[in-house]
Amino acid sequence: MPSLNTRTVPLLDLRPQNGPLRAEIEAAIANVFQSQYFILGPDNKKFEEEMAAWLGVPHAIGCANGSDALLLALMAAGVGPGDEVAVPSFTFFATAGSVSRTGATPVFLDIDPLTFNLDPAALEQAARQHPRIKAVIPVHLFGGAADMDPILATAARQGWTVIEDGAQSIGAAYNHRPCFGLGHMATLSFFPSKNLGAFGDAGMVTTTDGAKAELLSALRVHGSREKYKHEWIGFNSRLDTLQAAILRVKLPHLNEWTAARQRNAARYQELLTPAGLPITVPAAAAWQTGHIWNQFVIRTPRRDELKAHLAAAGIGTEIYYPIALHRQPCYLDLQYAEGSLPESERACREVLALPIHSGLRDGDIEYVCDAIAGFFIK
Repeated sequence: MPSLNTRTVPLLDLRPQNGPLRAEIEAAIANVFQSQYFILGPDNKKFEEEMAAWLGVPHAIGCANGSDALLLALMAAGVGPGDEVAVPSFTFFATAGSVSRTGATPVFLDIDPLTFNLDPAALEQAARQHPRIKAVIPVHLFGGAADMDPILATAARQGWTVIEDGAQSIGAAYNHRPCFGLGHMATLSFFPSKNLGAFGDAGMVTTTDGAKAELLSALRVHGSREKYKHEWIGFNSRLDTLQAAILRVKLPHLNEWTAARQRNAARYQELLTPAGLPITVPAAAAWQTGHIWNQFVIRTPRRDELKAHLAAAGIGTEIYYPIALHRQPCYLDLQYAEGSLPESERACREVLALPIHSGLRDGDIEYVCDAIAGFFIK
């Protein structure tokens, strides 16, 4: 007989988050329409100030998206042809793609298998083997901070720029210190699926350096501080005023949404960790004192079978990420052999993200966990 189950649990559902704010968001959009300031309007400056205060950094510069934020930071660091930049191989493509867009070469490094973040020991080894490294981009993947102290120590000894990729980690903390002010610069994405999501693409760069902030502000408008006078070669990457206005409405609710994700993660851990199933349940490392759970990613060698089973039960999942960056077709010319970064490659075979968003309903997590148990206990 076909299943009578009609329950569905989508991987992401933005309606519970955006729906209650509809009137406020529509009013903010109407205000922008009334002002006719569509490019770098008053809402842009206010949002940058509010985000800087929220993150605890002196400078926040809005831009078009998270990928551009990385490119802007690399350009501000002076990275270019002939340079190398150390990056984890297990992350979203933009981290490495932005390096390549500067003309530099990414140096792919392996990850810590428990946190999925850059392995500091691999970075230390790279420092000895790659004298052309000019910067490192530690990614705070899935909402948990990379182990920054040893990364910062290695970078300081080598004179490297440290750019935190915080696309998935707004509000995360490292040893009780907020991310986004640990390195020289940090980047944000406000892609709709992020914990603080726009109604389209949007991004930001943060820095504690006033001179870097001025440079970043110019680079996003073709390297210009004065109209039609270009001191640097930049490009067009401005945060739309409409997106800034929408994000200003949503920002005051971010702590509430983050707390909901943290409760959801705790409930998954409560149900799955003692169940004795052949899966690895994610848990925050000791230094991840503020994990914000942009994704809740389990591991199992039977990942593809489990994904199909959950899909049949109406449960949305996703594989972040199926191919390590050093094995992407566009980087095969760098000649990283299969098996050269084993933890990154193993993660690509085993990871599966479960629904964790703040709009999960009562019973959703129990339903997901029951379905997982039902797959393994037959």
